[in-house]
Amino acid sequence: MTILVLDVRLPDDFNPADQGALARALLALWPKFFPYALSFYVLGSTWLANIKVRARGEFVDRRYAAWWMLYLLLATCIPFSTSVVGRFIHYDSAIWLYTFNMAALSTVGYRMTTLLPDVENDKHLLDRKVSLLLLFGTSLLCAALSPIAHGRALWVYVLNVGAPHLVRWIEMKRHTPRKS
Repeated sequence: MTILVLDVRLPDDFNPADQGALARALLALWPKFFPYALSFYVLGSTWLANIKVRARGEFVDRRYAAWWMLYLLLATCIPFSTSVVGRFIHYDSAIWLYTFNMAALSTVGYRMTTLLPDVENDKHLLDRKVSLLLLFGTSLLCAALSPIAHGRALWVYVLNVGAPHLVRWIEMKRHTPRKS
């Protein structure tokens, strides 16, 4: 994931005249840093959710391994789509590339949860599914908003920070007795 940050840099020929010029140049990197931080969070949270899901089976089948390879392919495309959206945030096609990458990653990740053998249906599985569905939903919303909100459409991905709260709410609703 650290490779993502390589696109967040000052130009090689940048020579600030004073401290203020350096500070302004660093602040101007915000449009590149935001997609990096967003991608880092999404990849990190999906990775953490992946390692928490447990299956009782000792081995996975070939189909699961094939989906895992596709998942890894999509994950390795994140640095490219992040750098494109970081450089061209005001172009819808850059946002669509990024959102397609995120939506595809979440879709494949969700499919993988359905292929796990003898999976434990616990809070971790719920966390994984909710996180992936939320990522897919925010990807669709971002793509839909990009023609009217341009670079601001990426902010919908911040909603993914709420996934743990949503999981807790769902868990609470599951364990609350219904009133007749």
